[in-house]
Amino acid sequence: MNTTFDFSGRSILVTGASSGIGRATVEALCAAGAAVVAAARNVNELARLAEETGCEPLTLDVSDEAAIDDALASLDVFDGLVNCAGIALLERAVDTTAASFDRVMAVNTRGAVLVAKHVARGMIGAKRAGSIVNVSSQAALVALDDHLSYSASKAALDAVTRALCIELGPFGIRVNSVNPTVTLTPMAVQAWSDPAKRDPALQAIPLRRFAQSAEVAAPIMFLLSDAASMVSGICLPIDGGYTAR
Repeated sequence: MNTTFDFSGRSILVTGASSGIGRATVEALCAAGAAVVAAARNVNELARLAEETGCEPLTLDVSDEAAIDDALASLDVFDGLVNCAGIALLERAVDTTAASFDRVMAVNTRGAVLVAKHVARGMIGAKRAGSIVNVSSQAALVALDDHLSYSASKAALDAVTRALCIELGPFGIRVNSVNPTVTLTPMAVQAWSDPAKRDPALQAIPLRRFAQSAEVAAPIMFLLSDAASMVSGICLPIDGGYTAR
């Protein structure tokens, strides 16, 4: 994509960085001059990403509070955060288990809260304005079959975005969500491989296609940038018009 931003001199933490939207965001930020700490669980993919982009890899499981505390305590203050770590355990509502529900919430919502807490504390302590972007989903805005746990986790993440917005705004920290439609990450390609499931979903999107990871990374870049200096507390659909119906 031809979108151009300049993040020279800025330090950004990206979670869920080893694939999909997180990886595309790291690539875009590094290309724009940012110093990026790329966090994820996949050590091999992080190493490959670091070699390709020059980012600093950080092995991190955001569902582990102690691991977050240890990893982020020694890092410098950031100018921005992209909470992109996420999992989807798709199952019928009547088959939902406590274990699967708790696992999705622990990564998609609680992990984002704990990482944002550390990053915001650093910003506030250094009196540094900044921007936090939470990667949510259209599943937070509309109901989808087999997505109960995932939808709940992303709707909660949008609520987290609004709460952080009002608490961190006085310190010059903006907080927003992006809510993409199905984005062709490895996880999504597998989840939407069945034509019986895929084709009706495509028909419900006015643009008649799913998103590419770079098409989500670009709005994230905007929200991190000074171009969005008066934008905070929003949930931005990146869905080809799906939620307009």
